[in-house]
Amino acid sequence: MERVRDVSELPKAHLHLHFTGSMRPTTVLELADKHGVRLPDALTEALVGGEPPRLRATDERGWFRFQRLYDAARSCLREPEDIQRLVREAAEEDLRDGSGWLEIQVDPTSYAPRLGGLIPALEVILDAVETTSRETGLGMRVLVAANRMKHPLDARTLARLAVRYADRGVVGFGLSNDERRGMARDFDRAFGIAREAGLLSTPHGGELAGPSSVRDCLDDLGANRVGHGVRAAEDPRLMKRLADRQVTCEVCPASNVALGVYEKPEDVPLRTLFEAGVPLALGADDPLLFGSRLAAQYEIARRHHGFTDAELAEVARQSVRGSAAPEDMKAKLLAGVDDWLAS
Repeated sequence: MERVRDVSELPKAHLHLHFTGSMRPTTVLELADKHGVRLPDALTEALVGGEPPRLRATDERGWFRFQRLYDAARSCLREPEDIQRLVREAAEEDLRDGSGWLEIQVDPTSYAPRLGGLIPALEVILDAVETTSRETGLGMRVLVAANRMKHPLDARTLARLAVRYADRGVVGFGLSNDERRGMARDFDRAFGIAREAGLLSTPHGGELAGPSSVRDCLDDLGANRVGHGVRAAEDPRLMKRLADRQVTCEVCPASNVALGVYEKPEDVPLRTLFEAGVPLALGADDPLLFGSRLAAQYEIARRHHGFTDAELAEVARQSVRGSAAPEDMKAKLLAGVDDWLAS
């Protein structure tokens, strides 16, 4: 019988983690107390009880509730020290789960009012990432993400800001929030600005909307990676396209179930995508609201989809290859994956 290795010791890259959603529940409660923030009862009960809130975002009301809880947690981040704490703790959690490289996604617009403006907010975040990376040894970079619910001109402003800080730790440009709202092509100018400067294109697609959403990310936004992308499994031709182009899908199994995209963990089409040759990078998305972090996603692949350790190792390799990590960091992590499998 094959020995079952510890997935938290498997070197990997974490490519889908949202800034506020990375917080520890205890941190949200402590920051809320510090700043006198009254959290929604449902969120407080979930954080105190250690169980994630019940969420289902496949309808408009459910998505609004998800956003309300997320916004409440974000309102607790008010000072540079809060940002530094968040980044440090996110790194500690990732290291505990075997991550050697983390790309954390943030829309600095959300933090600008309390941190002195858009540029100061991004600089506070980048300074925290640089300090944390140096002190912990975890490779960390930032993905600046525009909000699909806002005007495309706002996205262009963020794209120019991301380009300005490409030498300070910004490696990609994304597009988040409800993909059922607005058209991807409305944001093509913003993504063009980012791509021309060498930033990765990492929009969300194929989660709450179907395969057409993934195609739009490819056709209109030149996606190098697709946030989620699981609904591509419904279209064999699209999966072949993703495989042929080696476009990585940042799949977040626990999130998919928590938001009602799939009923059960075994319904998430991990194996369908994997066997079609689509590169995968498992991600935790928003562990604050979904209750599980990076290593748990690999456990889902093992427990509910029958992934062997050799297959889990290949998924970890795909996450590294799909990252913006420097080549020497990629080589180090890939060698570590081989060592884990040989152990």
